[in-house]
Amino acid sequence: MDDAAADHLEEQLRSAFPDGVIARVMVLRHGDDPEVEPGQGAARAFFDWAGRLDGRQADPQTVHAFCVANSAALDQLNSELPSFIEWVEFRPDSPPGAAAPEGLAYRIVRHGKRAAPSGKAPEELTPVMARLGAADLATLDTLITAGIANSRTEALRWAVGRIRAHPAYARLQQRVQEVDELKAQF
Repeated sequence: MDDAAADHLEEQLRSAFPDGVIARVMVLRHGDDPEVEPGQGAARAFFDWAGRLDGRQADPQTVHAFCVANSAALDQLNSELPSFIEWVEFRPDSPPGAAAPEGLAYRIVRHGKRAAPSGKAPEELTPVMARLGAADLATLDTLITAGIANSRTEALRWAVGRIRAHPAYARLQQRVQEVDELKAQF
C-alpha cells in the first residue's frame, strides 16, 4: 500500500463519521502489525467519547455506545473498504497521558474477499487458530511474496497439502493406525 492509498483510507474513515468523532487514524501496512499480511493493509481508528477529557477510562459500554450511534457508518464502511484492507479496528481514544485500554475495540473484518485457490469452489473448511512466531510468519509471508499463496491461511493449507503428498506421510499414517490398533488391545 503506497502513501496515496493510506491517505485515501484515512480520509475515507474520517469522512464516514460526523466531524470530530474520529480523533486519529493509524494506517497499518505489512510489518507494522503481525496480523497484516504482505500486500494488505489495516487501520486503527480512535474515536472521541464522552468523559475522555475528564480522565475517565473507557469500558465495554464506551465501545458499545460508539457502535450503536454509528451503526450506519460502520455498515457503509464495511461494504466500501478497498479490497486490500484486511480489517479496521475502532478503539476509544485515551485521555492525554493515559495508556490505551487493551481489548476494547470493534473490528470490521473483510471475509471472503479472495477467490478460492485455483478457481475451485470453496471446500468444507474448518477454521483453525494458530499462534506463530516471527520465523514462521516470515516463512508464510515469503510464500505469499513468491506467489505460491495469496494469504497466510492459504500458505498454511499449501504446506499441509505438501506434507500430505509426501510418500513418508503415507507410512506415518500406517504407523499411527498400527499404534491405534495396539492401544485398542489394552
